[in-house]
Amino acid sequence: MNEQPNNPLHGITLEQLLTRLVDHYGWAELGQEIDIRCFNWEPSIKSSLKFLRKTPWAREKVEALYLCTNFDAKE
Repeated sequence: MNEQPNNPLHGITLEQLLTRLVDHYGWAELGQEIDIRCFNWEPSIKSSLKFLRKTPWAREKVEALYLCTNFDAKE
């Protein structure tokens, strides 16, 4: 397995990342931060994962939001 010491997302699955963002922001605020349909219309982890796995630009936005979120501030 390749080591990725400089990748801050190494070892975090997309599902873990998305679940943590939803727990922190909630669907409504997450949909405001990143305006994509799967966050704003009948949101679910399953449908969002399906979309994000097929849409690189949306996944990049979600990963960027995850990296700049201060989870300690609300939790």
